[in-house]
Amino acid sequence: MSPPSRPRPHASKPLAGLRIVICRPREQAKPLADALAAAGAAVVSAPVIAITDPADGGATLRDAVARLGAGDWLVVTSPNGAARVAAAGPLPGGVNVAAIGPGTADRAIAAGLTVRMVPDRSIAEGLVQAFPTPDPDSGRLVVLARAAVARSVLPDELRAAGWEVLDVAAYRNVAAPLSDQQRQAVAASDGVVFTSSSTVKRLVAEVGAGAVPPLVASIGPATSATAVEHGLEVTVEAAEHTIDGVVAALVGHARSWPGSDRAG
Repeated sequence: MSPPSRPRPHASKPLAGLRIVICRPREQAKPLADALAAAGAAVVSAPVIAITDPADGGATLRDAVARLGAGDWLVVTSPNGAARVAAAGPLPGGVNVAAIGPGTADRAIAAGLTVRMVPDRSIAEGLVQAFPTPDPDSGRLVVLARAAVARSVLPDELRAAGWEVLDVAAYRNVAAPLSDQQRQAVAASDGVVFTSSSTVKRLVAEVGAGAVPPLVASIGPATSATAVEHGLEVTVEAAEHTIDGVVAALVGHARSWPGSDRAG
């Protein structure tokens, strides 16, 4: 992809002159927005999803947590899931907690959970690879607390490994329509950062694939696959599947442009 025609900034601000769209829920956008702004980008907020309670108000989550015992596992796959689990009540003693990604782990710890496992790769496949085999003399139950609509790889692989899995909706991602002004701002931007498959689907639904900015940064392989499925070309994918990782990937890409003086 040819770099956008923008002024060449100082190396300390490698994204200066670029308008970058973020699609995260409004209340969760600040860490990404701050990281992009620190690198010089003009941040365009287009929150296309909102986080709300599951359809049952969290009753299934509370029941699942109550079933956990010593040696069992609770898995949270996002900061949203960690927050909802903490609100569901205290965990029984001896329960192991696994978190996908350092951001999720930080949120879980802040909510009072003791996190035992954070896989090196912040994706479902990374957790499956790191997860122990069931111990006949210990717990065999895994409660997955995650979005109401999510990939099946995690429960499928854990069940195949011999675990009893309760896949529980801890929250829902719901559509948050954009205003006409927001759609125009998206179409006029240089790039977009996608941090989940749900943000890809919703932005394309709002503006159409043709109006998505040409520089597409993805947080990880699952999000990239969704982008491709929706007619987008992924410019850069984060090696570390975190907010800092995707911003670093975008910065590295900008510094690689021919003739750029964005490099340090």
